Amino acid sequence: MYLCSGITLPCLLAGLLCMQCALAAAEPPPDPLASVQWPHMAKVLLSGHPIVFDERVRILAPKAAENVRQVPVMVDADAIDGVRRILVFADLNPLPKIIEFEPHDGARAVLGFRFKVQQSTPIHAAVLASDGVWHVGGVWLEAAGGGCTLPSLASGEEAWVAHLGEISAGLWSRPDGERLRFRVIHPMDTGLAPGIPVFHITQIHVLDEAGRELGVIRPYEPVAENPLFSLDLAVTGALRLQGRDNNGNRFAARVAPR
Repeated sequence: MYLCSGITLPCLLAGLLCMQCALAAAEPPPDPLASVQWPHMAKVLLSGHPIVFDERVRILAPKAAENVRQVPVMVDADAIDGVRRILVFADLNPLPKIIEFEPHDGARAVLGFRFKVQQSTPIHAAVLASDGVWHVGGVWLEAAGGGCTLPSLASGEEAWVAHLGEISAGLWSRPDGERLRFRVIHPMDTGLAPGIPVFHITQIHVLDEAGRELGVIRPYEPVAENPLFSLDLAVTGALRLQGRDNNGNRFAARVAPR
């Protein structure tokens, strides 16, 4: 029997075999959209948990972007139990991460938003559930491009400073709760336009009237200027919104039922 620093050769070979098995198990499943960036995106953004493609993760988006600055998307993962986190990314954007959403008690796993797209790209939504698995869905978006590197419209005006962080919002009754829609005045600059630094909202907390957190939205640079968000809630009554951007500006609003 051969020894190497006190370790037997059979044990060493067994250890190497286990490592190979672990590496194989860590390989992400093939992307139904055949995205060339998918293996990299899975490794960088979804490491640490198993990954499965799941038809219950639905992404509603246009087949082609009419406005590369404002592409509407709705992610619905409400059919999956115990959703803890939703991460949406565009594989071929220069800044792939678009938005994250953490639904807590009282919020459904549904989020609507708009984003900027640079070129035709797959869009993936990854949903981390209580089973410890990333459940992934995807769609392909055709786009002429340029949305991420264009300056915001607000960057050419001075008046927007006086309205930075202003929120307009509404609540609509639904059979199983309420739908919240709100817009925040903010340029959401990506930092990719010449001479314009990155400037974007980093977090928005949705709370009920008693201060109980219902969910957290974390927008990234590609989220559209003056972002508009939609959430489905399993509760009713007035809400409070609290947020901030990467420059430390804070904003807040109370939303009363109609």
